[in-house]
Amino acid sequence: MTDTRSQHSAFTQFPVQNDCLEIGGIPLSRLAQRVGRTPFYAYDRKKITERIQLLRQSLPDDIHIHYAMKANPMPAVVQHLASLVDGIDVASAGEMRIALDTTMPAEHISFAGPGKTEHELSSAIAAGIVLNIESERELALITRLGDQLGIRPNLAIRINPDFELKSSGMKMGGGPKQFGIDAELVPALLTKIGRLDLNFIGFHIFSGSQNLKAEAIQETQKKTLQLGLKLAENAPTPVRMLNIGGGFGIPYFPGEKALDIQAIGQNLNDLLPSFKQRLPETRIVIELGRYIIAEAGIYVCRIIERKQSRGKTFLITDGGLHHHLAATGNFGQVIRKNYPVMIGSKALCTPRETVSVVGPLCTPLDLLAEQMEMAQAAENDLVVVLQSGAYGLTASPTAFLGHPEPMEVLV
Repeated sequence: MTDTRSQHSAFTQFPVQNDCLEIGGIPLSRLAQRVGRTPFYAYDRKKITERIQLLRQSLPDDIHIHYAMKANPMPAVVQHLASLVDGIDVASAGEMRIALDTTMPAEHISFAGPGKTEHELSSAIAAGIVLNIESERELALITRLGDQLGIRPNLAIRINPDFELKSSGMKMGGGPKQFGIDAELVPALLTKIGRLDLNFIGFHIFSGSQNLKAEAIQETQKKTLQLGLKLAENAPTPVRMLNIGGGFGIPYFPGEKALDIQAIGQNLNDLLPSFKQRLPETRIVIELGRYIIAEAGIYVCRIIERKQSRGKTFLITDGGLHHHLAATGNFGQVIRKNYPVMIGSKALCTPRETVSVVGPLCTPLDLLAEQMEMAQAAENDLVVVLQSGAYGLTASPTAFLGHPEPMEVLV
């Protein structure tokens, strides 16, 4: 038996042995038997750990790394990451409960997102986590609820800056936004906070996500640190935390290159000394989700049928849009592109063929791969969608047509 452990393409960091993809050191065919049914998501524990190690090696020592749980809130994944990162950001009461079940101290958990309900705010105050306020309404509610509970709430302000992260897959700042408080309104708000019984922590400035251009991230980080210094001049107490967001992207499509994380780290090394000179008590936080978890995960479904239609071959599977909306191109793509998709049980196999991979749903949008070359496959072979660790299951319409939800495993 030959051991072909070299990467089979630019997109998979998983080894291949005897023509079968391995994840977590387990051959995919055996993992499928262990899980018991398809479809399923699998996340590689070692790959997650290695990504945090890469960040630690590349970024300055005094950068704090937080995990944005919205990328993947699977409890086992969050439990694993809680031992590796410095904090967790949540975006709902449900995510907050998962984070609080870990070993992460409550004061290192933050809650961001517009439209927080009174129930969510009350629960967060009682838990002692940091609330990133996004409006004056939230400030008023937090103040009242803190008084009622007899607890001094931990508070940070999420800022909508007057700049955006250029070349960003999803812009979160600059211009009119539902996120955060416009930067020009913050000085007056800080004066107001100074008159209230609140534990002011600092600022959260997030400008965009899924960016592969180091120079764009470098420019935004420079502007973010400058804005943090400017806003700190009006702070009622010393700024203890400045969350400069993330925006670190991963490659999904042919031609895309991995982000130069070393260049970002060097830029921060150059920027931080002058910042620390002016705000020595402030810890700098980088908040990442997709960059930490996306490349450590795969989505696996099984071929039910090969179907020919007017000269084209369709592989019909038991998975699809309802489980992995992003892979079908319906989660923000303007022009649909194929995620990296392969026959996981025939990773290096020849002959090859050009096929479309579809799911069982009654919609033409249920398309995992359109006219893509891969190993010639048969019924019961396993189809793998790579780069699937982030914004997979929980970002998908799982109730559509009433099919069972996929399993998730951390290996």
